Amino acid sequence: MIRIAIAEDDPACAQQLCQFIETFGQESAQTFTTAVFSDGEKLVAAYDSQFDIILMDVEMPVMDGMTAAGYIRRMDPAVVIIFITNMAQYAIKGYEVDALDYVLKPVSYFSFTQRLNRAISRIRARRKAYVTLPVKGGAMRLESADLYYVESQGHQLLYHTRSGVYQAAGTIQQAEQDLEGMGFFRCNKGYLVNLEHVDGIQGNCAQVKGDSLLISRGRRTPFLEALAGYVGGTRR
Repeated sequence: MIRIAIAEDDPACAQQLCQFIETFGQESAQTFTTAVFSDGEKLVAAYDSQFDIILMDVEMPVMDGMTAAGYIRRMDPAVVIIFITNMAQYAIKGYEVDALDYVLKPVSYFSFTQRLNRAISRIRARRKAYVTLPVKGGAMRLESADLYYVESQGHQLLYHTRSGVYQAAGTIQQAEQDLEGMGFFRCNKGYLVNLEHVDGIQGNCAQVKGDSLLISRGRRTPFLEALAGYVGGTRR
């Protein structure tokens, strides 16, 4: 499922985009969900990294699309932003917020589906590299390479990342499922480690960014095998 937000103050244009998405979903056998916001401020207020694509009108009251995109980009480096505009010159400013593309009004179905296909291709590539952390007060998306390890403390998880430590409710088993296929492996029942950041093994501990994480006796062999396989795979 691909989740799309539409920020558009013109109800007719917003409805047209919804219809285009529905038609494209039927033609391509893909599932989309859409949420419509009448202003950039309303989108920013509700945003917690829950969308894959944002279709953003540039000229809106209260908060314009460029300003809204700036706020969103600071929260979410992965979401795909496509601007909907009357003027092509806004495309240049779009690079400042890493916008994928722009569509000129009046929007044609052909040009829209071209951009949507390009957006979907980027999403599929990025989903392998980004993780969404269910942090307190919402969610935060970051590159998997910036997550060092996950620590379980009862019913709470501590996400140790490049930018700090974030706490969230959850289980280590759920985190393991969420990070499957991204190079993470359990060294004991309480730690899920990003193999990319294992700096070495000292005694019974894995060294991860200056922290010593105990490798349990039962997991030692599979952990070392996973680490060797990961290192061997990245060096080929």
